[in-house]
Amino acid sequence: MVILIGPSGAGKTTFAARNFAPTEVLSSDAMRALVADDPNDQSATDAAFELLHAALGLRLARGRLTVVDATNVDAWARSALLAVARRHDRPSAAIVFDLPVGLCLGRNAERADRRVPAAAVRRQHAKMRGSLASLAKEGIGSIAVLSTPDAVDSLHVDRRRA
Repeated sequence: MVILIGPSGAGKTTFAARNFAPTEVLSSDAMRALVADDPNDQSATDAAFELLHAALGLRLARGRLTVVDATNVDAWARSALLAVARRHDRPSAAIVFDLPVGLCLGRNAERADRRVPAAAVRRQHAKMRGSLASLAKEGIGSIAVLSTPDAVDSLHVDRRRA
């Protein structure tokens, strides 16, 4: 399991689309669209994550590489994902998109869809930055922290099975 961590506008979805097959990516936005016909409907978040966790468990039970594309900036959110991986005895990794908040805000503002309020992007960024020091203690197997757009673009995803 690969957990993508970062604020809205950091490039997680673009990175996932470039590096993983569509079937390998479980997106919180896509799950909201499935349960509410609208990826922006925040009232569908609980149901969306219930579906995401169920799909994650089914994929991990079959030994399938699965990427979780959500902000994942809260320790409790990561803990729930790690619990699913442990239940299925699967390794975990995280890719942290530690890009400047101004870049994330600019990208978010340019979106035609899925635009998140600027204050929410700032909160997500602060939570992500605040959790960097404790990520290793959460039980994530390996962690890559990407701090520039060039680092994101040049990251090579090793597709070998763990």
